Amino acid sequence: MTPHPAALEPVLPKAEQAVGKGIFVAVAGPSGAGKDSLIAGAKAVFAQDDRIVFARRVITRPADASEPYESVTTLAFRLRAAEGGFALWWAANGLSYGLPITVMDELERGRIVVANVSRDMTPIIRDRFSRTLIVHVTASAQTLATRLESRGREEASDRANRLARALLKDQALEADVRIENNGALSDGIGQFVAALQSLLPR
Repeated sequence: MTPHPAALEPVLPKAEQAVGKGIFVAVAGPSGAGKDSLIAGAKAVFAQDDRIVFARRVITRPADASEPYESVTTLAFRLRAAEGGFALWWAANGLSYGLPITVMDELERGRIVVANVSRDMTPIIRDRFSRTLIVHVTASAQTLATRLESRGREEASDRANRLARALLKDQALEADVRIENNGALSDGIGQFVAALQSLLPR
């Protein structure tokens, strides 16, 4: 029997389904840190390298130019989650985010899978995936505030609350690689590309 959508909680597949030969690269950090920009830059660099896969997220948000995600309704998302259509999913800032179940196939093939994920999910990711790399992308409080304001998605009070929560989560995040994305975008992309290259066989 399919559970009622309202009863669903963010979940991973069963442990035996989450054992992969590849490496799950979790890119995490506050909104405005530039995670999607670094991922897009790295994707362009590795466009001809099929050893690295960049997961396309599913989000309950109208499509925009921030990243090439799949936009779905809340009901469609919940039904897909109930049917086991996600390798991983979570809720944040009033939205639901998911990674398609095909991520598991890519890991079983031994590929490196790169995904933008919630910082809250990183302990679960370490526990469930056999090989992981947590990349923490962040920026100064001033930089984050400026970038959030330029997006125009929230009122000033909401942005301030989000920033305060972000700074607390940043302090608690245990990462393998930390990128301070305050300067030129090319610098941040270079650091991220170097982190991915370190995972490839020499």
